[in-house]
Amino acid sequence: MCGRYYSQGDKQRIAEAFKVGKMPPGYHLPADYNIAPSTYQPVIRPDRETRERELVPMRWGLVPAKVADPKAFKIYTTSNARAESILDKPIWRGPFLHTRCLIPIDGFYEWLQRPGLPQPPAIEPGEHGLFPGAPPPRMKTPKPKSASKPVYKFEMKGHTPFAMGGLYSQWRPRPGDMQEPLDTFSIVTTEANEMMTAIHDRMPVILHERDYDRWLNDYDESRPPIDLLRPFESEGMSMTPANQLVGNVKNNGPEMLNSA
Repeated sequence: MCGRYYSQGDKQRIAEAFKVGKMPPGYHLPADYNIAPSTYQPVIRPDRETRERELVPMRWGLVPAKVADPKAFKIYTTSNARAESILDKPIWRGPFLHTRCLIPIDGFYEWLQRPGLPQPPAIEPGEHGLFPGAPPPRMKTPKPKSASKPVYKFEMKGHTPFAMGGLYSQWRPRPGDMQEPLDTFSIVTTEANEMMTAIHDRMPVILHERDYDRWLNDYDESRPPIDLLRPFESEGMSMTPANQLVGNVKNNGPEMLNSA
């Protein structure tokens, strides 16, 4: 799974790294060291008319377009889409064939999975990062519980931003409803590579820069990029201990990247 990641922010840096040609007016992209589900995050997709890459804020946790009642949003735990069943499950098949996206990040976190210990804390929707115009996250630093599992951060060896493979969907309200359309996304996961196997059996799909265009080319339904749903090479990644305080979504700052 992938339940937490981080980004150094800086829209110019993201635009240059991912060749983004279009951004929302007045877009502000601060650093975020504890990105959790249900928050709004930058996602890159092709403009439907020009096909240039555009950066769009979307909420993490895909909501199927067919959902009629917004009250049903909370029943979907769709932060991750498993690559192995991506063409078998209706909730993923349509987005994989037609609405793929890039999720720009600097790294992600994963907890050591040990039998008998509790899983990472659950995330309450909307605790921080509501985008745009949200206040900065609170910077409380409580002491970690003694039973907390070790957490590690994974990034590229060159400390460069990279892209996870994502799927997105746009929910539209029924005619006459006062609600706004909602763009949401999910991270595609695959089996762990050799490095991650010691920590977890899953990892996000990480794309090489040479494959960005193929991933974003969602017009050719007859040739979906199934071959890109593979583990990224361990040789290009680094793994180091991170701060266990990242287990609390209220903690956010560069200190999350280093073990306490």
